[in-house]
Amino acid sequence: MRDKWWQDAVIYQVYPKSFNDTTGSGYGDITGIIEKLPYLEKLGVDGLWLSPVYLSPQVDNGYDITDYRVIDAMFGSNEDMYRLIEAAHDKYIKIIMDFVANHTSDQCVWFQESRKGADNFFSDFYIWQDAKPDGSEPNNWGSSFGGSAWTWDEKREQYYLHYYAAEQPDLNWENPHVRAYIYDMMRFWKQKGVDGWRMDVITSISKDQAFPDNARDLTTTNQQNGPRMHEFIHEMNQEILTPLDMMTVGESPAAKSWDAWELVSPEREELDMIFTFEHMHIDRKAGDVNGRWALQERDLVKFKDILSNWQLELRDKGWNALYFENHDRARVISRWGNDTTYRYECATAFATILHGLQGTPFIYQGEEIGMTNPEFELDEYVDIELKGNYQHFVVDQQTMTQADFLAAVHKISRDNARTPMQWDDSENAGFTKGTPWFKVNPNYPDINVAKDLKAEKSVFKYYQDLIHLRKTEDILKTGTYQLLLPEDEAIFAYLRQNGSKIWLVLANLSENMIKLEELMPLPDVKATVIANYRDRTNLSETLRAYEAVIIEI
Repeated sequence: MRDKWWQDAVIYQVYPKSFNDTTGSGYGDITGIIEKLPYLEKLGVDGLWLSPVYLSPQVDNGYDITDYRVIDAMFGSNEDMYRLIEAAHDKYIKIIMDFVANHTSDQCVWFQESRKGADNFFSDFYIWQDAKPDGSEPNNWGSSFGGSAWTWDEKREQYYLHYYAAEQPDLNWENPHVRAYIYDMMRFWKQKGVDGWRMDVITSISKDQAFPDNARDLTTTNQQNGPRMHEFIHEMNQEILTPLDMMTVGESPAAKSWDAWELVSPEREELDMIFTFEHMHIDRKAGDVNGRWALQERDLVKFKDILSNWQLELRDKGWNALYFENHDRARVISRWGNDTTYRYECATAFATILHGLQGTPFIYQGEEIGMTNPEFELDEYVDIELKGNYQHFVVDQQTMTQADFLAAVHKISRDNARTPMQWDDSENAGFTKGTPWFKVNPNYPDINVAKDLKAEKSVFKYYQDLIHLRKTEDILKTGTYQLLLPEDEAIFAYLRQNGSKIWLVLANLSENMIKLEELMPLPDVKATVIANYRDRTNLSETLRAYEAVIIEI
């Protein structure tokens, strides 16, 4: 594979609305990100991915964009954004913006013009279909936020398609003018210094123009990998990404390890990396009528198998994007671990497993201090997906009780990751001097940056050490991968090897005391590279709860 900056990088995701408020508005802002650049520099990250800061009505927290070239006043101004790009570059930190081009806001001028009729320039910028003879929707496709993916527009007297909220109409990528407008927006931000793109639901941009019914009503099986998806992404690569040397990581919900190369193989000239969803479904009941809200115990054997397959399938054919948390994912230690008694151990164990893999690690704000899910009451959450799915599954379909839905919310809701960043133990966790837009997790007096930096067991400092290893140890970039103990339900262990150098990456992802020698022959230990229990010097001692270690053997 060709050598690129992002293959050596660790990237940090900022959710601007919840990061740092400098104005007292209750919303995080761009100046707040600039203010925290020394903190991010200290952590050691190489790039910042910013969730959307464009002009937006905020129906879906900025993923409904009115104008791609204008910064929303909530976050500041365009000049503030340009200052952030310059200030980050001064610290050798790249800026990655969120590319949301499957859909816009219904307030976007393109849509406002499109809905006027079928005979203007913007009329085919979106996907319009006539009603069936009985006036019903064109087909039975469902929205990811609940209900139908079609909404009737009284003005145009047709239905328009929206894979998400009704206020987020899907763009018609079949129209070359749509693609040209999007590419021009990308050129604009490249000219301002942006280094790359995280591509929101990029594998949804192509739609089956026959609009066939799904096998089951109001499901979303139609939403991925449409017939012209690869063609559109390749065209974008040739028009923009390769000529302007812009890094990409695409959101690809349906990708599997064996077909991911079609998106990320350098020879295909599409994307650099993709975010798989596959490993994030190890606690989901497959095929259940309640979709992602139907939960079961995590399956660690499946988890290891999925991550291992991605390591092996993409080796020499592409590059992995590594993550456990982001703005759409709950806190991993609350979802799959112990976020109380063993919070430090659990947070550092999952981090060890992730950062030991081949690929580019992504850290979500607060992950580096072990932030946890809150357990709010139902009416305290704000996410449109949560509200729409509650209406669909609990109220309309009555396939879930309110109690069961709330239990799932506490585990997997997107809002779990969107509580304000916990900087210190002052009011509102130091996030704002005003009223925060979303409730702060009540545990902020105990879990915050200031306290963690002073702690003997500091999650932040452990992340620093992991990031330092990635920058100084080539084995993490180029070493081979071999899974050990594939059927064990508590231990995640694998080897990384680069020539004669061999590292064993090992984590006990349980609260059980485990003797490794009962599971495998113990190798000779040359050195302990990193360990979250500092007294670990060999493998003969019992592994403790959420103990993690990288050992040279």
